[in-house]
Amino acid sequence: MEAYLLDWANLLVRWLHLIAGIAWIGASFYFVMLDNSLKPPKKPGDADRGVFGELWAVHGGGFYHSQKYLTGPKGEPLTQDLHWSKWEAYTTWLSGMGMLAIIYWIGASSYLIDSNVMALSPAAAIGISIAFLVAGWVFYDVLCRNMVGRDGLLAAIVFVFVMIANYVLHQVFSARGAYIHVGAMLGTMMAANVFFHIMPGQRRMVAQIHAGEKVDPRPGIIGKQRSVHNTYFTLPVLFIMISNHYPMTYASKHGWLVLAVLMLAGVLIRQFFVLRHRGQVKWWLPAAGVALILALVVLMAPKAVSAGGEMVSFATLKHTLDQRCVSCHAAQPTHEGFAQAPKGVVLETPEQIAQHAAKIAETVASGYMPLGNLTQITDKEREAIAIWYAQGARVKD
Repeated sequence: MEAYLLDWANLLVRWLHLIAGIAWIGASFYFVMLDNSLKPPKKPGDADRGVFGELWAVHGGGFYHSQKYLTGPKGEPLTQDLHWSKWEAYTTWLSGMGMLAIIYWIGASSYLIDSNVMALSPAAAIGISIAFLVAGWVFYDVLCRNMVGRDGLLAAIVFVFVMIANYVLHQVFSARGAYIHVGAMLGTMMAANVFFHIMPGQRRMVAQIHAGEKVDPRPGIIGKQRSVHNTYFTLPVLFIMISNHYPMTYASKHGWLVLAVLMLAGVLIRQFFVLRHRGQVKWWLPAAGVALILALVVLMAPKAVSAGGEMVSFATLKHTLDQRCVSCHAAQPTHEGFAQAPKGVVLETPEQIAQHAAKIAETVASGYMPLGNLTQITDKEREAIAIWYAQGARVKD
């Protein structure tokens, strides 16, 4: 019953995370587009009122006129009816942390720990997980505080820091756990940017405007810096959110490098759209991003397995699957924490094995399955499964 209820919690929190993430990233994309598409105000009086830029847009059968004031309107009161964009960020982070707890903390033995990488107890793995997220935010925040105005250098250092963190995580957790923690680190940075800098800075500026005081523009400058960082984090984070469905990426021998390349491709593609909003179309940016992805496709292509040599009997294969896989991949799993077979893949009968033969060969050869190698499958057994598939995946001897 516990595993069944955890499956429901996983489903509902994941759904909430997806909805909130769409709202947050959608708002982020919109405001980045708006900010980079602004034109100088056409009415002379608007500039006197403090209008920095404006944009006319059409959508959904209506026309919209947006105006930006860097430090609020001049000579007129600021409305009390302000729209604040914050709960999308907070809900996305809170639901993401809920998923991290449900899947990777409660299920640490299955999803977070890989004894072949580092032998950890669940308590130690969870402690490292929490400490890493906190330390990642603190380092990033200190870096940003001390490099205001040096955005290019700061961006390069942040990228290097994320890549180092990516590599270190792969030396501690399972490959899947490492990927998700890179995403959790970036998501924590993004939400903390909103909570600790963007929102407080905006509140101070609003309070100064309502009090009739001179508005300090520094909080707006800092908020813009953090907002720009957030928009470049989005595509890498979105990839990591779906990466658990594609073990060919993280289960690779050089999974950390695969993630680094895919993240760089995401940043390049995002940069294309950011510049395009400013009227600068640089096609080399998405071309470079796509080229990086295509290079991965080619370089990661699985090597052909020779079907020659001694035949691998179905009896041998079935014995290996029974020993190493069926505790989870059964109609009634016996492995703790599983109420049903992962992804509905059951491997108890010859017909079921034949149906999933390609996926068995792919996931076992890549090292992704068994999860964390909990059942201690050997390299020789992995090789035998690959050869069995190359020989035609026979389910009869």
